[in-house]
Amino acid sequence: MAFSGTRRGRRHAFAEVRHVWLTDSDLQALVGNEVLATDGRCFAYVFPCQWEDHCKIGFSGEPLGRISALHPRWFELFALERGVLVEAESVRDARDLELALRDGFAEYNAPAPLAIRVPAGGHTEWFRGVEVELAGRVATLARGGYRVHPLRDWLRAALEARCDRIYEWTLSQLSADELEDRLDRTPAQRRVRDVLDGCVALDIDLAPLLAPGVLAWYRREGV
Repeated sequence: MAFSGTRRGRRHAFAEVRHVWLTDSDLQALVGNEVLATDGRCFAYVFPCQWEDHCKIGFSGEPLGRISALHPRWFELFALERGVLVEAESVRDARDLELALRDGFAEYNAPAPLAIRVPAGGHTEWFRGVEVELAGRVATLARGGYRVHPLRDWLRAALEARCDRIYEWTLSQLSADELEDRLDRTPAQRRVRDVLDGCVALDIDLAPLLAPGVLAWYRREGV
């Protein structure tokens, strides 16, 4: 489902965004399923943590890069099925969307989880206890004409778009000794495993994407 409302409708959505509360099922009905474009656009995002009502609200032109900068195992830390991206017309629009989504939430500001990488943390952008109202605000923006993407679906499409590079990248990262497990676990092995585990977490089949030696190493490491 696509939303392409007028600028007037979108401005009205900003005005109403603080006043509408919807359930998660309402939000899912609004976002729908569609072919997802992943390049050349900017988004406001909501990244919810996996185990509690604690989320990051921000904006980015590269949500996959942003979420992976926060934690190497972002696919475990964040509840991707509860996250969303709101597609903007420009960087300024994305920034305005972020501000609209977190307007009035100062009292809910919370520290970033301890596991978050400090330089990428954005420590003023974390909130606790706002997930229900955020769902309503996002739904209001969708009704006003903004495209809303389920986070997990968009990230999967973004990863799939990069899969043609994974064959060479994994071979460039791992030496013969690392592939044969003749070394203790190395930073390169951990880095490659994190990337491949992310693909698996989003249901991307690795078998056709990896060199046989890399695939054998990955499967052996997972035993």
